[in-house]
Amino acid sequence: MKFQTILLFGAPGSGKGTQGKVLGALPGFFHCSCGEVFRSLKMDSPLGRVFVEYSSRGELVPDEPTIELWRQFITNCRKSGQYDPANDMLVLDGIPRNLRQAELLQDSLDVRAVIYLTCADPEKLVQRLQRRALKENRLDDANLDTIRRRLETYERESRPVLDFYGRDLLHEVDATQRPIDVLRDVVEIVRQL
Repeated sequence: MKFQTILLFGAPGSGKGTQGKVLGALPGFFHCSCGEVFRSLKMDSPLGRVFVEYSSRGELVPDEPTIELWRQFITNCRKSGQYDPANDMLVLDGIPRNLRQAELLQDSLDVRAVIYLTCADPEKLVQRLQRRALKENRLDDANLDTIRRRLETYERESRPVLDFYGRDLLHEVDATQRPIDVLRDVVEIVRQL
């Protein structure tokens, strides 16, 4: 079974998690943030140690453990009744993060739209990530060098995913607007699906 899916896409700090949480609170939508799934791991577990090792350097966790963790999470949510793929639209943020992950998920995802949260000024993203580090105690956002590496990794590895899904599915939203205005634009795109 392929899951009907909306992908929230954009650089770190573009607001994917914020928008995903709001959509996920609506009936008929289920939000999954891969970053939150990783951060919920026990840091002394094997996968938790892998996550800390890579995220502390601003790098992506290898593809196979990422996809395996995502599949386990979705399976557990289905079993617990949190996610009903027959009735819920899956809203993903933070996955797929590169072309290999997009290919590995082709058999699982029926992508209906890619909502691309754009930000022309990378310094705004840096400022957002630094604020988030303080507010949410996010270790992966605490170091300026790590933030810059994360943004470089996004440009090099994640941005090509947009071409994988193609222009027909792509919807751009200016992420530098006030969050409520970003939400308005996102909801309008989703409403049209």
